[in-house]
Amino acid sequence: MDKRVVVPLAEGVEEMEAVIIIDVLRRAGLEVMAAGLDGPGPIVASRGVTLHADVGLDEALALSVDALVLPGGLGGMEQLRGDERILASVRSLLAQGRLVAAVCAAPLVLARAGEAAGRRMTCHPSVREELLGAGAEAAEGRVVQDGTVLTSLGPGSSVEFALAVAAELVGPERALEVSAAMCV
Repeated sequence: MDKRVVVPLAEGVEEMEAVIIIDVLRRAGLEVMAAGLDGPGPIVASRGVTLHADVGLDEALALSVDALVLPGGLGGMEQLRGDERILASVRSLLAQGRLVAAVCAAPLVLARAGEAAGRRMTCHPSVREELLGAGAEAAEGRVVQDGTVLTSLGPGSSVEFALAVAAELVGPERALEVSAAMCV
């Protein structure tokens, strides 16, 4: 069975991050569920681009999930960190040793879930102080891994971030094949 990844989408999500994550992970052969907080359908992203959620979050989280990948965008992140289903999923997946990945402002979701303290993490510079205030340890790098937590800087690091998620879930060889096919 393919590994299943949930990418939650909320109004105000950073469109580059969401689309790149979904695209790269699907290229790697993963089952990616773009899950709307309020159900399937259109989601207006941070720059006015309309994305489409395949399923609702409840439907996605009712299944066995191998990873939760959180795109940023301040508006989207605020909704994600205010959603108890997301916070519970972050805690549950990490307790099971499964992957939780967050880019841009989305590492603040891990902070709200109580999962940032003591972890080496990176994030968008605009939210760095808040993340450090939650006890995260500052880590340099465009993509940073601490156990089963992956974090990344922002839209410009999204391809590297998605490839790192793919490497964790399907292996570095497959991630390298996807990278080469995309001319990265």
